[in-house]
Amino acid sequence: MSFLKRGLKGAPVKRLQEKLGVSADGDFGPGTEKAVKEFQKKSGLAVDGIAGPDTFTALGLPELVLLRVGTRGDTVKKMQADLGIEADGIFGAGTKKSVMEFQAANGLEADGIAGPKTLAKLTSFASVMTEETVRMAQVQPGEEEFESEPLPVISGSDVVKDAPVEVTEEKSVWGKVKGWFS
Repeated sequence: MSFLKRGLKGAPVKRLQEKLGVSADGDFGPGTEKAVKEFQKKSGLAVDGIAGPDTFTALGLPELVLLRVGTRGDTVKKMQADLGIEADGIFGAGTKKSVMEFQAANGLEADGIAGPKTLAKLTSFASVMTEETVRMAQVQPGEEEFESEPLPVISGSDVVKDAPVEVTEEKSVWGKVKGWFS
């Protein structure tokens, strides 16, 4: 997944802050957490102060949706239904296998991570995951200065410190996040 929570820094945080209308410095602190909670409450989402795929979608930030092993929620469930597999909302090994098969069948890199490029090929996401969304998922001008580190393995909203996943800037702005292991 990718989610944003207190303590993280980077380009996706800055985009989130801009959308929430708070100071956009790229540092997810208490002000950003408060704004996320307020938005989640107002939008009828689970209120936890953690911005993940469901929050990004509700905010109109589809370019930040990145589904992978450990991700949970309605966005995962929607993808699973499109893939024709059990839609339990939990991205596990079976979902990863189905995503990889779908990616290979559609001429995409079969990495088992469903970002905008993969989701754009699924019926339920086609209207939101446009070519523009795919372009915006990449690092944009002015975001290069943010530091990066590999994405961690996750379990729900917990970071697991083994086997991090490298994400290139060309593939996703998620390559510009730091603070997972702090």
